[in-house]
Amino acid sequence: MSEPLHYRSTRSAQHTARIEEVIAAGLAPDGGLYVPEALPQLAPSAFDPHGTLADTAIALLDPFFRGSALAPELPALCREALDFAVPLRALPHHPGASVLELFHGPSAAFKDVGARFLAACFRRLRARNDAPLTILVATSGDTGAAVAAAFHRQPGVRVVILYPDGRVSPRQAHQLGCFGDNVQALRVSGSFDDCQRMVKAALNDSALQAVSPLSSANSISLGRLLPQMSYYAHAALGWWWQHREPLNFIVPTGNLGNALACVWVREMGLPVGDIRLACNANATLPDFFDGAAYAPRAAVPTVANAMDVGAPSNFERLSWTFPHEHELRAQLQATSVDDDTIRRTLVHHAHGHHELFCPHTATAVHQLDQLQDHARPWVVVATAHPAKFDSVVEPLIGQAVTVPPALAAMLERPASAEPMAADDAALKTWLVERAHGPWAVAS
Repeated sequence: MSEPLHYRSTRSAQHTARIEEVIAAGLAPDGGLYVPEALPQLAPSAFDPHGTLADTAIALLDPFFRGSALAPELPALCREALDFAVPLRALPHHPGASVLELFHGPSAAFKDVGARFLAACFRRLRARNDAPLTILVATSGDTGAAVAAAFHRQPGVRVVILYPDGRVSPRQAHQLGCFGDNVQALRVSGSFDDCQRMVKAALNDSALQAVSPLSSANSISLGRLLPQMSYYAHAALGWWWQHREPLNFIVPTGNLGNALACVWVREMGLPVGDIRLACNANATLPDFFDGAAYAPRAAVPTVANAMDVGAPSNFERLSWTFPHEHELRAQLQATSVDDDTIRRTLVHHAHGHHELFCPHTATAVHQLDQLQDHARPWVVVATAHPAKFDSVVEPLIGQAVTVPPALAAMLERPASAEPMAADDAALKTWLVERAHGPWAVAS
């Protein structure tokens, strides 16, 4: 058996772990994010030109899992998680441009890929006699529903979703609260950054972990981030074999997990060209890439709410990937798009081109519209189905958006969420009180 790849914290190289330990823990002991000691290098020849998305993922992730307890299960993990389409569809009104549709999974958002893979890992890592594990999730809208769908009724696992009350779309809020059983939604009286801080504080509390074992399913979890690389690799390789040129991506981003997955695919040696980040009015990243010092700030609410992040966690991983600021700034560009521009973009493409996008994808479409570079192939990454944001999209375009069947089924269920103060201690108290309580954990 090959030597396993080891992982370390973004904040220290002193503690190392194996991939199964990394997935189980979520966060490193020092509060940092886990990263591989080095990114593996792969060539297009390592992949099957006629393979499925799952086949691409198996080849891509093999170096990350090699020699681990999960290595023999990797093909099954990938096939379980990646059993829906992620089509690369040409945009007729933008010659040479395409949209990568990542919203065909159970919760109608790209988060389904990582959440389903992570849940499949936990099914194999957890023994029947383990104490119940509580998965904590901070969500700005889409992550929570994907994790809930992936872990719903999974034996030995509880899911607690924290979302900013009033700052997600009505349909997103319904999704978050519609599962019941082993899934509990908490509507926090604050921002996504408050939710994220509360989750990190709980995960870093050793006394709380002793009472109620915890893990994470946010993009701070490497078990979610790694499989997200697969759709970038699959799209880029497919284009490479047909055209022998790299694909360039415009990625809507908030917490930087999705964009980082694209960056890592490029750093592993696969044919990804330029990467541009599309942000909403939360301009932490655009300001940094424009030359300002990195300065996390309070998030402001926008119509692209799943990207309402002022302190993106994965900036730590991005800084580990490129330790020098001048080098990091040379790798990416980032643009901030305000709400009025998002609305105009949605209307223009719906009425002018019969193309419907969600508000987040519209930030990337706007960047595409502004590009002067028409000689190279560009891909807009579509992160969610527009039907999840009917309260934004439908009044603008003057027509109903067809609801995908999986989303429609969720919306038919009753939904509820408990209120929670934006306070670290409040969450810890809530978890302790329910550590041995009656809320459902299947056996």
